[in-house]
Amino acid sequence: MVSEIARRYQGPIHTFAPYAPASDRKGWEGLPEKLRKNLIAQGEQVIDYNYPMLPATKYMEFCRIGNRSMFEDIYFTRRRVLNALVLAECCENKGRFLDTIINGVMAICEESGWQLPAHNYYPGWAHLCIPDNSDPVSDLFSCETGAQLAMVSWLLKEQLDSVTPLIDERIRREVRARTVEPFLSGRHHWGWMGAPGAFVNNWTPWCTQNTLIACLSDPQLDRATKRQLIVEAAQCLDYFLDSYGEDGCCNEGASYYRAAGLCLFNAIEVLNACTDNAFAGLYEQTKVKNIAPYIMNVHVDDRYYANFADCAPTAGRAGARDFLFAKRVGNEEMMRYAAIDHQADDGERTKRSENLFYRLQAAFTEAEISSYDTSRPPVKKDIYYESVGLLIARDGHLFLAAKAGGNDDSHNHNDTGSITVYRDGRPMLIDVGVETYSRKTFSPERYDIWTMQSQYHNVMTFGDVMQLAGHEYAAKVEDAVLEEGRAAMRMELSACYPAGTVESYQREVEFIKGKSITVTDRFSPAAEGTFLTLMTLNAPTAGDSCLQIEGQGEITFTGAGRMEVEKITITDPKLLGEWGDTLYRTRIYPTGSELKFVIQ
Repeated sequence: MVSEIARRYQGPIHTFAPYAPASDRKGWEGLPEKLRKNLIAQGEQVIDYNYPMLPATKYMEFCRIGNRSMFEDIYFTRRRVLNALVLAECCENKGRFLDTIINGVMAICEESGWQLPAHNYYPGWAHLCIPDNSDPVSDLFSCETGAQLAMVSWLLKEQLDSVTPLIDERIRREVRARTVEPFLSGRHHWGWMGAPGAFVNNWTPWCTQNTLIACLSDPQLDRATKRQLIVEAAQCLDYFLDSYGEDGCCNEGASYYRAAGLCLFNAIEVLNACTDNAFAGLYEQTKVKNIAPYIMNVHVDDRYYANFADCAPTAGRAGARDFLFAKRVGNEEMMRYAAIDHQADDGERTKRSENLFYRLQAAFTEAEISSYDTSRPPVKKDIYYESVGLLIARDGHLFLAAKAGGNDDSHNHNDTGSITVYRDGRPMLIDVGVETYSRKTFSPERYDIWTMQSQYHNVMTFGDVMQLAGHEYAAKVEDAVLEEGRAAMRMELSACYPAGTVESYQREVEFIKGKSITVTDRFSPAAEGTFLTLMTLNAPTAGDSCLQIEGQGEITFTGAGRMEVEKITITDPKLLGEWGDTLYRTRIYPTGSELKFVIQ
């Protein structure tokens, strides 16, 4: 799809020159005054910032103790501070921030490797404890750093050159060595670049987008190299699109949509900007048009999203990228969703972004998104994503997400058949998500982590036997129905467990709008100790065939015996920010081979 356009294109290839450089005072002074003042104030907070060291021993902590956050906190703070300073200087143009910008640029250029410690390996190799700067690794954040410095050059080249041309020359030299060369040389085939028949995830459009920004913004890059870059980047995007169903569902969840679907969008935007809109027809393709509104379709209310796998329940506010993607595909409801959600944003998500292009894009979209019609809420329709087996339905009070699919998703949890339920926009039955990433998260020990296990999702456990990970451990969807006033799905889940665990485990989920959600589990044979897990944020109290959820109402059961409520104390920083310090798991033990529960 994308490759065909790239191979066919013979027209001019322009240097990527987004929005206005700082020297274009009309462009920057045309931004909303409140926004300009905020950006200058954010820069003033770090105007005398001393960039901390990134010692080799910090880099080595991933290999030594499995910790990612201690290095990453310093690494990302450097980049966020630089972004704040650059935007402040662009808004003010007085040179006040320039020295600290230069310190930041040089500090990043002097890093031995731009790749994170968790990603410091070559295809087929084990992790290396420190970077080899003679052979740069191309990962998510090496590509993003290349794009960031390229945008610094685009925005402030005139100002940097007034100090010394050596600064911009250093930027371009480092970006070519660490971004252009690893992508085009063929020395390594990075997994994110994809291959025929290979499944790829958010890494592919994320790295491709940033590689395009980093490389095509270089005015000294020759046409032959630019053309090679476009053709190979287009192939990467095709591999990404091949990994999606025609329905556009992101099997990684809402948290990853903005690193997947929205990066696809910006990759197309960069390609269009450099080729006189040669790739604009992609926005008419059904799959691309379906990828765009996924984030709105899985939005529950306020900060909450239907989540599964490593996806968080709070995926961050929508903003300029969501809005512009919706605009390109002509989806006015999604534009409205993005504009409304943007109004509720306190700006922290944008300030935390280490991607300077995103912040630039947000600044120059602010006037349009802030003035968009938000007089009514967007229409969010029920949807069944067949490619992932995900059913989403809602009425005026209840929201249901039921996941069939299988246990081979990107960022997989063993959660096939699980459901989440929200009442009046607040979590009732939840998917916990994932703790702060560590070495263990992406290792053979992954499923030793409790949040990954099916016994901590809203499905059955048979004695001490849980679901297993792998493409063969999948549901069979026997029926999925979306009709006026009713949504339902019936699935067979026995294949999600080790062979011989159960002959049959059938789950039926039915949502009668304005009335109730009913879940019926039928299984045979019934192993001793079989139980249903229900995960809740609010405290449950077990009664006679019912479970009272504090502030959420009652769940009634048929076929239930004893219930055991377990309080889970949360200490992980990521989960603390999403849920608070306490969650609850209730185990419901059936009296026979059928267990039904109803939420009204």
